[in-house]
Amino acid sequence: MSLIAFMQAQNCTNYVGSWRHPASMSDFLTPAYYQRIARTLEDAKFDMAFFDDRLAMPDIYGNDHRATVENGIRTVKIDPCTVLMTMAAVTTHLGLGSTYSTTYYEPFHVARLFATMDLMTGGRVAWNVVTSFNDSEAANMGHDEHMEHDARYDRADEFLDVVTGLWSSWEDDALIVDKASGRFADPDKVHRLDHAGRYFRSKGPLPVPRSAQGQPVLLQAGQSGRGIAFAGRWAEVVFASYQTREAGRKQYAALKGAAAAAGRDPNLMKVAPAVKVIIGETASMAEEKREMIAALAKPIDSLALLCEVLNVDFATRPYEEPFTDEELAGVSWHSLRDKVIQKTGKKNPSVRDFVEASGRGTINESLTISGTPTQVADQMEEWFSDACDGFVVAATEIPGSYEDFARLVVPELQRRGLFRTEYPGRTLRDTIGVPAPPLRRSPRTALEAAE
Repeated sequence: MSLIAFMQAQNCTNYVGSWRHPASMSDFLTPAYYQRIARTLEDAKFDMAFFDDRLAMPDIYGNDHRATVENGIRTVKIDPCTVLMTMAAVTTHLGLGSTYSTTYYEPFHVARLFATMDLMTGGRVAWNVVTSFNDSEAANMGHDEHMEHDARYDRADEFLDVVTGLWSSWEDDALIVDKASGRFADPDKVHRLDHAGRYFRSKGPLPVPRSAQGQPVLLQAGQSGRGIAFAGRWAEVVFASYQTREAGRKQYAALKGAAAAAGRDPNLMKVAPAVKVIIGETASMAEEKREMIAALAKPIDSLALLCEVLNVDFATRPYEEPFTDEELAGVSWHSLRDKVIQKTGKKNPSVRDFVEASGRGTINESLTISGTPTQVADQMEEWFSDACDGFVVAATEIPGSYEDFARLVVPELQRRGLFRTEYPGRTLRDTIGVPAPPLRRSPRTALEAAE
């Protein structure tokens, strides 16, 4: 079973109300905050921690950031790559992933950044590939409006072509560093890319040799039809969102099928749904904790977060007014739209439907498991049997959620033989059991090899 910690570069959790919890730490602008969590996760033998990210505050609602700032709705978004490296400094095995957008960066920059971090961590880095969501991000990055959904994925496909091509610039044994002969590297084993496509041009070679794990792990959260196809081609770890086990089994099969359709071994794609875990010494204590945590959510949390990911200002329309077909086609997050339509049974849901059916900003947004350590392990084992390869654990308080899980649930999973007791190697690929893909050769270098 894979275990991944879901983090934000503010309060380290997807649950926006967690900062209000009386036991949550508030020193999230210091390295010590993240390093404490990193040590906890590594002691528990977690596969990795990864940071979600956006390139703007959630300020679509009312076209104003005031409510976001006042209520702490993911207002602080310090650079996750920098935070990742502070965590790497106090760990030796824990994988570390960071979100980076294919919509607003250039492939060469991303390829060099993540290849460098992978070297500096001994091969423990993952890139969470995203296409970004909204016009606020576009405005911050010098654009008038956000790209349309499928066009973002078309750009992302080519972006990954370029990045993985650049990561293949150096063969594994290209670096020589022989002082006696004066040969630093073998030029026949360092290759140009010479990519020229619809969105990008990149000559190469990337001036960064390969790491101990070959190249960073690719993490992605594709759930729409286009997103699943993208994940099938590229993702090595998929961050999923399930509401029911039946829906999870279907999505799990769809993702594995997409990998097979792309010519990949489905077993080399790991699928892990988000889960909030609330643990008590007794079932009644766990339920009391759940009720208290649920009460931390505010209505503005849901409204602001929905506007952020749908790229629609709910403040400008009546609460009960159904969206038109044209408006629904234009929302940014298609899989969330489809989930609300399916759950409500309404072809044209309203703002109220989106708020109530999505659970956005509440503990009901994703799968939530609560109970004693044994009850939690029972539920995780059941889901693991046929609906996932592991879980992305989202904390509801910091650091208590991770510490409770590490202290109470991990030993029970280990006792059942469902989770490791030691790391199998040093790299993230060793941990997740997914080898690096073959080197990607450009048409030019392939021709040279044939000659």
